[in-house]
Order: sequence, then structure tokens, then C-alpha cells
Amino acid sequence: MAKEIENNISDTFNVVQLVDDLLARATACGASDVHFEPTADEMLIRFRMDGVLNTVETLPALLRENVVSRLKVLGGLLTYRNDIPQEGRLNSNDDGSVVDSRLAVFPTIHGQRAVVRLFYNEPALADLAELGFSDDVLTNLKRLIESNGGVILLTGPAGSGKSTTLAAILRHITRTWPGKSIVTLEDPVERHIRGVTQVQITPQGTMTFPTALRSLLRQDPEVLMIGEIRDAETARIAIEAGLTGHLLLSTLHSGSPAGALLRLLEMGVEPYQVTSSILAVVNQRLLRKLCSHCKQQDPATDLWNAVGCEKCFGTGYHERTLVAEMLQMTPALREAILAKADADTLKTTLEQNQYATLAASGRRLVEKGITTQAELTRVSA
Repeated sequence: MAKEIENNISDTFNVVQLVDDLLARATACGASDVHFEPTADEMLIRFRMDGVLNTVETLPALLRENVVSRLKVLGGLLTYRNDIPQEGRLNSNDDGSVVDSRLAVFPTIHGQRAVVRLFYNEPALADLAELGFSDDVLTNLKRLIESNGGVILLTGPAGSGKSTTLAAILRHITRTWPGKSIVTLEDPVERHIRGVTQVQITPQGTMTFPTALRSLLRQDPEVLMIGEIRDAETARIAIEAGLTGHLLLSTLHSGSPAGALLRLLEMGVEPYQVTSSILAVVNQRLLRKLCSHCKQQDPATDLWNAVGCEKCFGTGYHERTLVAEMLQMTPALREAILAKADADTLKTTLEQNQYATLAASGRRLVEKGITTQAELTRVSA
């Protein structure tokens, strides 16, 4: 394919068709991101499938500028500015499977790097019960979101499904208690949810998370969702909202429940506010599932291994499932937080909490042949 492209470099239509074909291929295989990465000698086309980047095409270096220019046209960006980062949106595809496509362009020493992020219409992920939570976590989560006040935090690295979980929780609330006043603050608004007032935040403008949150608290909301707690001011206002009769949902970048609690303390939230407001911390990851067409069982261990076939593009995995742990406040944990315990002490206290940890939940999926130990290790590292 690369040779054919090189022979027709002067034909603009070829670049138009090339970009359209690459985006269509990405959509067909369910890629979440398409990376156009320039190097010294070529341009790599990489699809993120099931959370992992795979190189699917290599283009000649002479095409780098034309390919990115075509993407800029599709995204409504300035084609003559190659020295600044730009962001835009692409039109959704005709069949409705992709609900939003976002383009980000960034200058590098080898030319402009472009990434297209694809958001799909996934009805199955709209229902909280279909996300993959264990029965215990799902039961406790549904019970806690009935609360009239308090804070539920979702933690995990980028790409661990936190936004999808938040959206499913909000849909559950709208269906179960249709009369509740629900408002979200997001940057950006990724999924439109019927029955929910959604607000677009502009972190570099006047509508920041703290400004919007303070104002909204005067508008009688019952449920508030903040896309992410990023700074000390937002953290303090969010915790106060949870203490004053609002159910507040948010995400916090942290690798563990203990890390999330420590981050709040480091942001200046008082220990007594943490122990009084936090209902639960849900720590989650997305694990790649073994491809059902090619997975093989090892007779020595009875565990299943990834092999690779055409159905899974040679990766051995297809689609993903959720693995999560839920931490709730216990008397011992409250005492440790009030005593301003360090990370090691908090970890020890949590280990004595006797709840299903992320590792334990993941091991059950390995034993059932849903995923592999290597995949569990990859996402838990």
C-alpha cells in the first residue's frame, strides 16, 4: 500500500481517500484512537484497540504534511499554522456508530503529530449492571447512590473507564428517581444524558470548576457530578457539598483507594471532612478479554493463553471487561485518617479491611479464562 501511495503523491485525491480509508478501518475494528505519528523516515499509523496501541500502517515521509493537512480540513483547523497545537472535531460517520470524533494536532521535530479520538454509540454500556462490576460492588454502589449526601470517588489511570461508569450511574439515577435535580460539570462534555443538566467547563476561561461549583450549590441540585477533581479548591468545595446534603460524584487520578484519600489530604481537605463525607472510593481498570476464537488452555496450569488470529488482529484479545474494588469507610480507616496516617499505615489498614481487592477480583477473571495473568499484571503495574 505504501508503494502505491508513493507513486501517486501528486494526486490530492489519493490523500483524501487514504485518510478516509484509515478512519473507516479504525471505526470497523473499534479503535478508540488513531495516531498519525511522524518519524525521521516515515509516518506511523497506529490504532489503539482495547487500550493498546498497534501499528497498522507505515506511510512514506513525503505524505506526512498532506495527511495532516487533510485531517485539519476535516477538523476545521488552520491548515497554514504548523507551529502551534490545535484541536477540533470531525463529522460523525453516516451509520451512527461513532457519536463524536476529536482531533488534536501537535508540532514535533519531524512534523505534525495528529491523534483522532473516536467515541462510539455503545448502548450496552449505558446500563450500570452491564459494565462488569462484581455482584458485591454493584449492590453496594446502587445502595450508596440512594444517599442524600456524601461523595463517591472513582479512581484509576486515564483510559480505565471512569467516565463511562459515571455516565451509567447518572442514567441509573434518572431512571430510578426521575424527579431528582442532577447537574454535571465536565471538560469536555463527552456523552449527552437525557434528564441531566450538563455544563461545559472552560478551565482557561471564566467558567472554571470552582466558579461553576460554587454557583451551582445555590441552584438546589440534589446530585452533582464533577468530571475530575484537579485542584485543592475544587476538592474543598466538592467535599463541603457532600457534607451539606448533596450526592457528589467525581473522578480522581490515583492508582489506589489509599492514594485517593491521601491526595485529598494533600490538597488541604481536613481529615474529619474526609471521614465524614466519603461514602466510597471505587478503583477500577479495564482488562482485555481473551479472544474466544483463538484462546488456548494450557493443560499444565489449566489457564488460558492469548494466541492471536484474524478476528483479534493477531493480538489474542478482543474487547475489554471491568475489574474493580470498592473501599468504604470503616471505624479503623476513620481512625487512621484522623491520625493523619502515612501511605504505608493506610495500606496496612486497608489490607485488614477484608474487601475484594483489585488483584483478587482480577485473579478470578484469570481463573475463569476471561483474561490472562499477563494482562492483569499489565494494568495493575
